[in-house]
Amino acid sequence: MSEKKSNSLYEDRQDHIPQLETPKIEWFQNVYAGEEYKVEFTIPEFTAVCPKTGLPDFGTIMIEYIPREKCLELKSLKEYFLAYRNIGIFHENVVNKVLEDLVKAVDPMYLKVVGDYNVRGGVKTIVRREYIAT
Repeated sequence: MSEKKSNSLYEDRQDHIPQLETPKIEWFQNVYAGEEYKVEFTIPEFTAVCPKTGLPDFGTIMIEYIPREKCLELKSLKEYFLAYRNIGIFHENVVNKVLEDLVKAVDPMYLKVVGDYNVRGGVKTIVRREYIAT
C-alpha cells in the first residue's frame, strides 16, 4: 500500500492547530435560556501571521450564535482574538479553530464563524463554518 504524498510546501506546518493552547474564553449565565435569540459579534481588526511568509494577515471575523445556557463574555473574547497576532495560521484554520473553541466554551444551539480576509496577492478569501447542535 503506498502513502499518498502531497505536493504542498506546507507539510506538517499546521498539524498542531487543533490542539493549540489559546486563552480561556469566559462566559456568563444566560438568564434568558430557553428563549431563542441571536447574538452577533464582529472583530474588524483581526490579525494573524501567514505561516509561509511570516507577514501579517488582516481580516474581519464575524460570529453569530444562538446561546443555550451560557453566553460569551466580551473581554475574554477580545483577549482570545489578540492571541492570534503572533500565530502562524492559515485562514481556513483560523475559522475552524475559533468555531471549535467557541463551541467548547459555551455549547450553543447554533454558531457560525466567518473569516473575511483582506486581499493579498490579488486574492480575496472568505471562509465560513457553521455548527448546529444535535
